[in-house]
Order: sequence, then C-alpha cells, then structure tokens
Amino acid sequence: MTAEVSFLELPWRGRRLHIEHAFVGDPASRLPTVVFLHEGLGSLAMWKDFPARLCEAHGLRGLVFSRYGYGRSTPKSPDERWPVRFMHEQALEVLPPLFDALQIERPWLFGHSDGGSIALLHAAHRPVSGLVVVAPHLFTEDMGIASIARARVAYETTNFRAKLARYHADVDSAFRGWNDIWLDPAFRAWNIEAELDALRCPVLAVQGEDDEYGTLEQIRAVARRVPGTQLLVLPDCGHSPHRDQPDRLIAAAGAFIRRA
Repeated sequence: MTAEVSFLELPWRGRRLHIEHAFVGDPASRLPTVVFLHEGLGSLAMWKDFPARLCEAHGLRGLVFSRYGYGRSTPKSPDERWPVRFMHEQALEVLPPLFDALQIERPWLFGHSDGGSIALLHAAHRPVSGLVVVAPHLFTEDMGIASIARARVAYETTNFRAKLARYHADVDSAFRGWNDIWLDPAFRAWNIEAELDALRCPVLAVQGEDDEYGTLEQIRAVARRVPGTQLLVLPDCGHSPHRDQPDRLIAAAGAFIRRA
C-alpha cells in the first residue's frame, strides 16, 4: 500500500476509536467508492497492493482501512472479547459513522472472509451500490472451525505470530479477538443466511475451490438468498483469492462493478 495513510477519530460506545485509512485509485472517478473490508486477521497493510491494482485497472476510487482492533487502529483492551454479534456491530455501528465522516455515499463493498460477512450485513440494512464478497461466511462449518483451531496452535507454537506482527501494532489484539470468538462454543450457532433476504443490490460472490475455511456452500447460500447473484469459483485457489489469483479477481471484480 503506497497511498498516504491517515487516522480518523470516531465515537463508539462512549469511546474514541482511531481508525487508520487510505484512499487509493482515481480521486476523480465518478463511480461510487469501493470500500475494502479485510479478513479476520487482516489490516490495511495486509491487503498490500491489491486494492490499488484493482482501482487503477478499472478507473475506480477505493477506501482501505483497518477495523477496530487491527493494524494501527485502536487495539481492543486486553480483557475484551468480541461478542457473537461482533460482525453485526462492525456492519451497523462502525461503518455508518465512518462513511459519514469520509462523505462516502452508497459505496461498493469489497469484503474478504469476515469482511465479506460484514459487507453482506451492512448491505442488508443500508443502501449500497453493490457487493463483491470473497470467501464470505454465512454460517459455521466443522472444517472451518478445525482450520481456526489449527491457526491457534500455529500462533502459539510457530513463527506465525511473528509474521502476523508485521501487519498489526498489537498482534494479540488482532489474533485473539478473531480466534477466541470463532472457537467459542456459543459461536457455533452463528448464522446470517436469513438476513440476506433483504438484499437488493448486485452481488458477485467469489470463492476458491481449495478454501480451507469454508465450503462452496457459503457462496451457494448467497445465490439461493439473493436472486441474480453472480458466482465465481476459482480453481487452484485457497481462502485468499486476492493473493492466490489476484489477476483473475481484479479482472472479474472490476468488470462486474463497471457493468453494474
């Protein structure tokens, strides 16, 4: 990410959150801003150059930011645990004031993994121009939970923590916030399928055939709930198509946004 990174202060539940963000792409674009929503271990920096490449290839303007608890945004407190509805909170309590502060109206949302779920939830309640959701989660699956449990072992026993620390000022805030709630028994009942019935915007749902955190039933469920959803299944691709198949994802997402 070569764009200039700034910090925005937002009020949230009696606190002040400092959110790191950057705009990329064409500032004069007449198309709605594309907002990139990162995964459960992601941040502004972890996207690397993907948002800029997508925006520059298709004449778009994009916003990239780190959610509360990630990157260089305000970390969670050491004794704080995300609630089961943490993605609802991000979608409905944090995104609206963020967009108001940055004067973003009816954005395109480009969400990966947890970010894809947050994008779907926001669009079910607020007006958006459209969605590109990449490896979103609509419900929990045994294979996904098993992968998350293996991530905890790797974090505690290998150099995975050190690698992740390159992208977060407080790496434990980022990892524990995500990992603890996903492995909480109460989270097994989490399911947002019914909320998608309210969606009234174009949707491109993308997933890799080799996704280790979810089966293709995740994006098929989007298509069952939202008529007109376009599906893209990528071969030789895991949970992060923007890393495994960036050129194909840039071409497909950019064309979908411009066509819509």
